[in-house]
Order: sequence, then C-alpha cells, then structure tokens
Amino acid sequence: MTHEQCTAELSPAEKKLMQEFLEEHQLFFGPDPEIMQNHRLEPRTAREDVAIGKVSDPHLLNQVRGRVQSGMAESFRMIEQMGSAPGAKWGDLVTAVFTASGDLSEASPIGMTTFAAVCQYPIKFINKYWTNEPSVGVREGDGFIHNDSRYGGVHNTDQSMMMPLFYDGELICWVSSTIHEGENGAIEPGGMPARAESKYDEGLKMSPLRIVEGYEIKRDILTFLQNSVRDPKLQYEDVKVKLFAVMRTMERLRSAIDEFGVDALIAFLRKNLEDTEAEVRRRLSEMPDGVVRFPSWADSTLREPALIKHNCEFHKKGDKGTWVVKGSSPQLSNRAINGVIASLKSFLLTGLIQQIWPDLPRNQAVFSSFDFVADYPSLLNSDTDATLSMSISSAFHYLIKPGQLLNKLVYSVPLEAKTRVTPVLAAQYNQPATFIYGGLTQHMEVTGNFCADINGAGQGARENQDGLHSLSGCFSFMSDTGEQELLEEELPMVRLVAQTLAKDRMGFGKYRGGAGYEQMMSSKGSAMWGFMTGQTGSSFSSCPGLFGGYSSSAYPICRVKDINVFDWLKESGNPAKFPFDIVELMNKQPIEGGTYTADDAGITFELTTEGEIYMICQGGGGGYGDVLERDPELVMQDLREDLISDEVAENLFKVVYDKAIRRVDVDATKMARDTERRARIARGTPYKEFVKTWNKPTPPEHIPYYGSWGDDGVIYAGAGPTRITMTSETMKPVFLPDPREQKIAAMQARIAELEAKVK
Repeated sequence: MTHEQCTAELSPAEKKLMQEFLEEHQLFFGPDPEIMQNHRLEPRTAREDVAIGKVSDPHLLNQVRGRVQSGMAESFRMIEQMGSAPGAKWGDLVTAVFTASGDLSEASPIGMTTFAAVCQYPIKFINKYWTNEPSVGVREGDGFIHNDSRYGGVHNTDQSMMMPLFYDGELICWVSSTIHEGENGAIEPGGMPARAESKYDEGLKMSPLRIVEGYEIKRDILTFLQNSVRDPKLQYEDVKVKLFAVMRTMERLRSAIDEFGVDALIAFLRKNLEDTEAEVRRRLSEMPDGVVRFPSWADSTLREPALIKHNCEFHKKGDKGTWVVKGSSPQLSNRAINGVIASLKSFLLTGLIQQIWPDLPRNQAVFSSFDFVADYPSLLNSDTDATLSMSISSAFHYLIKPGQLLNKLVYSVPLEAKTRVTPVLAAQYNQPATFIYGGLTQHMEVTGNFCADINGAGQGARENQDGLHSLSGCFSFMSDTGEQELLEEELPMVRLVAQTLAKDRMGFGKYRGGAGYEQMMSSKGSAMWGFMTGQTGSSFSSCPGLFGGYSSSAYPICRVKDINVFDWLKESGNPAKFPFDIVELMNKQPIEGGTYTADDAGITFELTTEGEIYMICQGGGGGYGDVLERDPELVMQDLREDLISDEVAENLFKVVYDKAIRRVDVDATKMARDTERRARIARGTPYKEFVKTWNKPTPPEHIPYYGSWGDDGVIYAGAGPTRITMTSETMKPVFLPDPREQKIAAMQARIAELEAKVK
C-alpha cells in the first residue's frame, strides 16, 4: 500500500502526529534530491525585499561589492600562503560569500569557480536540516565542514569550511573556503582513486557536519578526521587555515556593515544575483536562435579501454537556453568516473565565465537562468551509490563545451554587441594530466597527493591570434604550477624534465593552440613510493579544434621500468647522453635493460623503484581555422621557437622555405597550397555518398561503447555478445568486470591449455 492509502482514514490531528513522529525519527539524512537537482536561485525573501527597498543606489552597492571582493581576495591569499596541501599552495582553492538562503553571490576574484558553485548545496542542506535540529542547530561561531560530492562538491578531495555570519542575532549570509586537499584516506593515496569500485573505497565522505563551535575547532571531530587519512598533519593544518580564512572574510564583511549598514550588504548579495541573471538573459536574446551540438568521447574508464560518450546540445530561443546532455554514457556504477548533476552544472558555469562572458560576476546566477535536461541514472547524473572519486575525468569535458557550442552562436553576433566580450576561441586542453603520488617520503612521513603541473594546460587558438602556452587549467584559470624545489624538498620525487614545451603536440590551424609541456618524473630516497594518473585521451583526443582547426594530440603515459636512471647517469659519465625528450627517449631507448611502455593515459596506483621513469605530457590547445590559411611567417616563427618540426611545416602547413635560414618562398608556398586545395576537392565525396559509407547503424561490435549512436533515446553499453541496449526511459546502471580478475582468468585458461598440450 502507498503512504496515501495508509493514511487515508486518519484524522488531520493523527496525520500531524504521524508526520512529527517521522520527522523526529528520520533514519538517515541522505543527499536531498530536491536540493541537488535544483540550480535555480532561491526566491527573494521578505528581508531582502526590505533591504533592497532601503538601499538601491548602484554606486553604493558597487562600493559594497568592492569590500566583499577585497575581503575574499585577502582570505584567498591567506590560504595560499599558509595552507599545507599542494592545492592550497598553488591556487586550487576558493573563498566565497552566499546569501542567507545559500545562493552563491560572489566568489573570490581568483581561484576555482567550481568549488564555490557547488558549495551552495551543502549550505542549503544545513539550512534545511540542521537549523532547527535540536542536536545540531546553526549559531554564531559555528563552522561546518564537508567533502562528499553527493551532498554538493566537485569530488571528495575538496574540503569546504562554511560559517554563518550573524549581525545582531540575524543570519545575514554564509561564508566559505574550499581547498583541494588531496589525501582523504581512499583505497589509493592522493584522494582520487581510479581503482575504487564502490563509494566505500573513496575514503572520507563527510556530509555537512559541525566541526567548529564558538570559533574553536572541536578536537574530537578533528582527531576522527586525522585518524581517517594518511596525512594527519595536512588535515589539521588546513582545517585551521580554512577556518581563519573564513573568519577574516567575515571580519571584512562586518566592517562593510559598520560602514554601509546591514541592509546594504543584504541588498548587494541579492541584487548581484538578480542583475546577473537579467544580463545573461539579455545576452542570450542577442544570439541567433538555433540548436548547436558537440559530442565528445573519452577513451578509457581509467581501468580499461572504452569509448564513452559525453553528449551535449544547446538549444536557444529568445532569452532562454537549455543544455541537453541526454544520450551520454549510462552510469558505470563500479568505475570512478561517474558524477552528480550538480557538479556537472558547476563545470558548465565555469566554462561560461571563462570562455564566453569573463566580465560577469562569478556567481550562481550565470547559470540559474538556463534549463537542463539529462538522463538518470547516467554517467553525468548518477545515483548516490555510484563511485565518484574520479568524476573530474568526465566532468572536465564539459568545461570546454560552452566555448565549443556558444561560440558557434556568438560568432555571428556583431562585434559591437555587448554579448561579444572576448574573441571566439577553440578548446583548451581539458584533462587532469598530472601525477598523483603516495607512499613514504625521505623524511619518513606517510603522504599522498597530486602535482600542481595539472594547472598548466595549453590554451585554445583564438579567432585573431594563437593560443597561449601552458597558461592554466581550464578548471582553474587563475592558478599556479608550483615550485619544483619545494616539491623535491618535501617528497622523494625528482623531475628529470620539468615543463618543457612539447613539440608538434598542439592543435594546428590558421591559428594554432598553445603548447602543453612534458614531464619526466622519477623517485629517489624512498623504498615505498608510487604513482598513478587519472586522465583519458591517449587514443582519442579530448581537445578538439574549431572551425576547421585540428585537435591536439593524444597523450599516452610512458614509462621506463626495471632501470635506475640515476645509476645510469653516473655510470655513463656524460649526462648529455640522456635524451631529455619523451619521443626521443621512447624511440631510441638508450638505457639498456629497461622495459619501455606506452599505455592508456589513466593508470591505477602502482609502486615504483628508485630511478624508474614516468612520463606525462600536459595537453595543448585546439587549433582555429584552416591550416592552409596560416601566415607562413608564423610557421617560421614556430620553427625558430622549436614548437613544430620541419615535417609539420612542410607536410601540414604546406610552406616552402629555405631550411638553413628559415626564409619563405612565397610563390612556391602559394603553389603548394593551391595544389593541396585541388587535391582536397579531388579527395572529396558528395555528402550523401559520404554518409552511405561513413554512417553505420550501430557502434562497431568489437569496441566497448557506452552512450547513444545517432538516436539519443537509444543507449548502448558494452561490446560483442554481451552488449546491451536500453532507452532513456529504461536507463539502468552498468557494472563492469574487474580487469584483474579477467587477466587472471585469461592466464588460468592459458595455463590449462599448455598443461593439456604437455599431457
């Protein structure tokens, strides 16, 4: 029987009594779907109405905004200077201010917008469940900590401190600080376990809980957290750092209240959101109506090869926009790359602010006016039981989708229109290309975390100039890549090659993307150390070009095992013999006895021995426009800067030149390019004929494929005879076999075969 049938014969008083009993004895305060699915602004409160009625002068409100921003910038720098986690030292953090209802009104001028955008969800959870809960409550001096992305967050490595600001006993707003802490006690060190098969492998999963009372940290709760991770020192230090950063922001907000009045702060926080939402709708109205599409694919689950679809469409009509991600991969419940929809929306918000409207305030209203459509349970909109620890591998695809989709609409808007506030640009590299590490340091301390070189991806080419080299991560476009000397002082890691721009590995076009950089890493001074990585894109590029521009390269992980490079360098007597270049090292293989491998970009944690070499390439940006339209002198400049090879200059850009002095033969180049254009026409096929040979009714049987194929309402999962199909309405989670068990089964079968032959 349904709840309604059970209570149909009860009196109103009995129903009230039953409801009170259920509320008082609720079994578990799990993630609230009503909160987690809603990205809209909360309705304006009566208190906000009063404040806006009293304070409406835009110049005064702008002064308040300046005070708020300067306070957050100050607290951001406090964390950056005092934080223990690598993410704290190198800018993977944010501070933010929210309305009393929990809407993000302003994020710090620098830092991670995504961290702030998802922090609204745990604050709204606290407002809804803990404010009137007798055993919890929300009071002056309380501080709540949180990291479980199921309650709102990017992934579980990020920890947020959230505090309410009261003035004369009235809740005025919420303030937060968030750091990518890294180590969180997961099954693999560093906080992002690709090997996790359930949420119980992910380490700390903190629902919003009070860790501060009266501005003092509760040592019993802190001790529990320290006892749950590999690096208790980091956990302790950064809880304090986040607390004091929030307190500093609150101090600055109280100063603004003393100067301008409490109504001015409340009015600013609300008007900032409403004005931003109105401006987004105005800018949408300037764009042409239509539908633009941009699907992309990951090539790995981080544990086995697969083609995993990340679908996306943008529907625009009038001043309304709708993001549609139906047709994407189904939920892969026991793989770490699932994500919650709230997190995905925050990545789209970050992409909008970075690539389309960087002049808008960094707040929730940039996205609240859009509609959103997704399948459930899918890889992007998973249930609360799915593994999420490497959700960024999938979600990062959506950081570039606003640029790839909306730029196709913005391109046709006149340059003088206010909608065009930045040049149209191709995609930035969008995968977390870095080493995650863990083990015993040379100082005999257990630790695990990630390297900050994740923050140096190549920028996409623009409509009027080349992309910038290794500027920042698309998820953190105002961050740093850290100091190598500090890393080597604290950890048993040595970079043989650090941040050398990678030749020939950016996207080409009329304007080329910015280059990424190479890293060669080894360990020294520890008998127990290991590495893992967490990105895709070793076979299928994750960074597309735009308007005819080339995608950037695919980037495998390369290793040289069973050697000690430090011994080899000492014995060779000539360090110059070592090729400080991934391609050259892998092709020439100068260290005898080494095992040279190039594998999928994602590898689970593995122990290494001293002197073994691990190599990774931070990705380059996508190209813009036709390569045959590139200025030959720009090609020569790239050759002089060793960004491209002669092979690329001649065979791709079709430039004819004197190699000795890099002088272009203008006439010969024109002839070569005209010849190539005619050859393109000769190779071309009418569209209808091309479709007949190119389009297939279903994905190839031998490829493990996850997602739609043509019809977004039909979803495929798997390969060969085990492949299943389902509709959007009948979407079900998919479970994959353990690759280690498959490998063992294959070896056992081979042993049985050989034994049979012997008999």
